[in-house]
Amino acid sequence: MESATPLKLAEVRGKKTKANSELDAVIRETARLWRKAHLDYDQSKYVVERVRRMLELAPPPARRRVVERLSPEAVSRLLEAAYRLNPRKPVYGLMLKTLFYTGCRVSEFVFLRAQDLHLDGEAPHLYVHKAKKDSVRYVPILPALAQELRVHLAGRTRGYLFESNRHQRYSPRAVQKLIQAAAKEAGLERRVYPHLLRHSVAQILLDRGMPLEQLQKFLGHRDLKTTQIYAESSLEQVGESYRRVLGGRSS
Repeated sequence: MESATPLKLAEVRGKKTKANSELDAVIRETARLWRKAHLDYDQSKYVVERVRRMLELAPPPARRRVVERLSPEAVSRLLEAAYRLNPRKPVYGLMLKTLFYTGCRVSEFVFLRAQDLHLDGEAPHLYVHKAKKDSVRYVPILPALAQELRVHLAGRTRGYLFESNRHQRYSPRAVQKLIQAAAKEAGLERRVYPHLLRHSVAQILLDRGMPLEQLQKFLGHRDLKTTQIYAESSLEQVGESYRRVLGGRSS
């Protein structure tokens, strides 16, 4: 009985090694044939798809992805805590508020400049010029946030929107530490990180009626399929609430 387990493990390892060896052989032979036929990328994709159809191979069922998010209440607690971190430096709270309400990636946020703010007129907005894959976009700003940023800049029109004492931009790591400190101050037990704020504002906007195409522009997604994840997550949240409210009631 004592030797049964080692034997079974050995058999499993042997089968795994054999399977890997067979796959390696298939890969080598496939590469040889494709090289001989001088197939390019698109042609190789076509061959793979045709072979799958011939073998009647069905793709695995798609798994619904749920995006992590903070509730509106948790966001409020986090922002209020950020302002409390250092009463002499309310800029910490303003930094997190701006990061949240603009939905910026932290890599975009740290490069925002004073001249990227357009606060005049009825539709204040922010120009995001360090967006992913060299794209750019304009993000709307709430009037109250615009006024707070105007006070923060105090007439300054050049330099980074948020600067350290040495007039340098904050690093993504510094923003991460600030969020961690605010989360601890707020009593949030879960892990909070910059991109979670982006997820949270996106989910809140979608839940409160923003069309998916507009959310795509707000977030700067090139492909609507990327934004679609939030719609799937929103549906998951609706299902959970539905089951929680009605699941315990008798018909």
